[in-house]
Amino acid sequence: MPKSVTLDRFDHALLAQVQVNNQLPARELAERVGLSESAVLRRLRRLRQDGIITADISVVHPAVLGAPLTMHVLVSLEREGSAALDAFTRKLRNRPEVRQAWYVTGDADFVLLLRLASMEAYEAFTRDVFHDDPNVRAFRTIIAMREVVGAGDAKPMGVVG
Repeated sequence: MPKSVTLDRFDHALLAQVQVNNQLPARELAERVGLSESAVLRRLRRLRQDGIITADISVVHPAVLGAPLTMHVLVSLEREGSAALDAFTRKLRNRPEVRQAWYVTGDADFVLLLRLASMEAYEAFTRDVFHDDPNVRAFRTIIAMREVVGAGDAKPMGVVG
C-alpha cells in the first residue's frame, strides 16, 4: 500500500497517460499534461518511489510464451489462520503459472489467474498445489474461451482530476 500522498491534477493527468501507455517519451507526456519534460520525469520518479506506480511492465501475448490457456480458479481453504494463509501465499508466489492472485471475501478464499500450456499442465498444477495440500478444501475452475477486453484495451482507472 502506498504511503499517503497528495496528488494534484498534473499527477492525475500523468497517471492517466501511463496507465494506457507507459512507453510515451517524456517530451510527449509533457505536451499532453502541460508540464516541462524535467517536471514530468521528477513526478514520475516520485510516483514510483511513493508506491503509486507499482510496476512498469510489458504485457506479452500468452500464446507466444507457450501458455495459451487462461483459467480463473476459486480456492477455498480449510483454515485461514495467519500461518496457513502465509504458507498458501508462498506456494502461489513460487508457481510461474500463477499470474495474479487475490485473497478475497465470499464463498472462496482466493481467486487465481493462471496461464498454462495445456489441460495436462493444469492437471499437474492441481495435483501439486491443490490435491497435495490438506488445507485446500475445494477449488472451482473457470476456463476462458477468449479474451474480450485485455490489458492492451486499458482505460485509465481511478484517476480523477
